[in-house]
Amino acid sequence: MIANRLLEGEVIAYPTEGVWGLGCVPEKRGAVERILTMKRRRWQQGLILVAADLAQCEPYMGGITGAQREILAQAWPGPITFLVPRSRRVPDWVAGDSDKVALRVSSHPVVAGICARLGQPMVSTSANPSGKPSALTRLKVTQYFKGTIDTVVPGRLGGFAGASEIRDLVSGEILRAAQTQADE
Repeated sequence: MIANRLLEGEVIAYPTEGVWGLGCVPEKRGAVERILTMKRRRWQQGLILVAADLAQCEPYMGGITGAQREILAQAWPGPITFLVPRSRRVPDWVAGDSDKVALRVSSHPVVAGICARLGQPMVSTSANPSGKPSALTRLKVTQYFKGTIDTVVPGRLGGFAGASEIRDLVSGEILRAAQTQADE
């Protein structure tokens, strides 16, 4: 079972709404550090946590208003990531040097199913080394990360083009517009 593997500290690759992702349990620092090394990404940049539902995100959020909670409830599930004030539960190796954490509730059945069985969010970052295009196929994932991923979860992308939009929940600013990529 994938959830058990994650709890043991494995790093997985899996399909999301628009690109292949790399994931692990956020509290498993060694697994997070492996992902950062694989991607050649600085920890200060932070990572996204993806969840099965809004309730799974609650322990990771700092104080937000009822109106902000309603924004999240209307946008999710879907390919929109929100930066929200982080709670003390979010490790620095996930949030980076920010007082916020990036959260998303996935509409992809594979991702939502993994998180539901896991009972919590998992780290989700695009499956590509920094500066390279995001993997759009399982083949590209294995080409990028041959021998470094513990498990590649079968499945197809969810029909969206590219990585998720990122918005700041408090300011409403769009930090990354929904990306589009040509099929490889």
